[in-house]
Amino acid sequence: MNDQKTILTVNVGSSSIKLALFSLSDLHKELEAEVTNIGSAEATFISPNQHIPVVVEDHAKAAALLMEKLDDMLVNAKLAAIGHRVVHGGPIYYLPTVVNDEVVRNLKSYSAFDPEHLPEELNLIEIFSVHFPKVQQIACFDTAFHHDLPNYSRILPLPRYLERDGLRRYGFHGLSYAYILEDFRRNEGEAAVNGKLIIAHLGSGSSLAALNGGMPIDTTMALTPASGITMSTRSGDIDPGIITYLAHNYGYDIQQMNQLFNFKSGLLGISEQTADMKKLLEGAQDNDYARDAVDIFCYNVAKVIGGFTAALNGLNSLVFTGGIGENAPKIRSRICGSLGFLGVELDPNRNEAGERLISSDGARVGVHVIHTDESVTIARETKKLLGEQ
Repeated sequence: MNDQKTILTVNVGSSSIKLALFSLSDLHKELEAEVTNIGSAEATFISPNQHIPVVVEDHAKAAALLMEKLDDMLVNAKLAAIGHRVVHGGPIYYLPTVVNDEVVRNLKSYSAFDPEHLPEELNLIEIFSVHFPKVQQIACFDTAFHHDLPNYSRILPLPRYLERDGLRRYGFHGLSYAYILEDFRRNEGEAAVNGKLIIAHLGSGSSLAALNGGMPIDTTMALTPASGITMSTRSGDIDPGIITYLAHNYGYDIQQMNQLFNFKSGLLGISEQTADMKKLLEGAQDNDYARDAVDIFCYNVAKVIGGFTAALNGLNSLVFTGGIGENAPKIRSRICGSLGFLGVELDPNRNEAGERLISSDGARVGVHVIHTDESVTIARETKKLLGEQ
């Protein structure tokens, strides 16, 4: 690391923590490490040279483990700042923000917007501030990318007083979308990035975004990351009458409904087996529930792409990213098989190989597979803010 200053990025997921270390000068990634499957028997510490089963009951213990294993390197890393992915900034925060006591207080008051992520993220900010008390902490918000959505997609069909209280379509996966957009601009050029573009971020949490002229005009997630299409364990959009039904007929309270919609629904709920798309694809031939889960997921994504194409009045490019989007050629094939009328046509060999361009030669719509890296966006935003101070 020499005398070079660095930026540490912290990305907290619902069951994971990922750390990455970047040189401040050129944002070269020096190190990556993560703990996955926090709270389960499959918890694992992963770094370039290690893949070790670990016992971590919660995010705090996972963070302590990461810092213990990386302590020598981090102590000598000459940290200029620590950039945190924060999923929800509520109605006030969307630009990268230096974390202080006031910011933490305000974000705590917004926990109702995202009770599954925001409290854990704030806890991790506190843990890192104790471990590195002299290092500046910077919050980078997943909602920033979608902040300026047009009114017709931003405003929810609710009474206006709720909008004034902050209820709106925020959209998420923004750090991922920002990375993809920059990568797409660099490799496909300005004309492509300024065309009619749909990005499908398909993973444990899944969403899609429609962009025109390089600006987002719509996205599937709304007030919280539980909304939108069917996901691994999240229901996505549902009939609000289901809430009344569950309360009246099952006696569900708010917490039970939250558990149901966030952790027991989606692919897991439909299949009654697993939220793992790879396992569902393996079992789909012999198990009706597994087949239903795959069918519903692909149908939901294809339906959104069709709707977003109407919103864009056409489609030039479609990008798949995220764990499923990048690594499941069968899912890409199933989704795109429904979109031939839009000019989407895959080259089977390119798709199976996961090449960057998987559409057929001469197809009207370019279909791409691009690896996303939220940590790079966090590092860029953190460096930018440091330069502006």
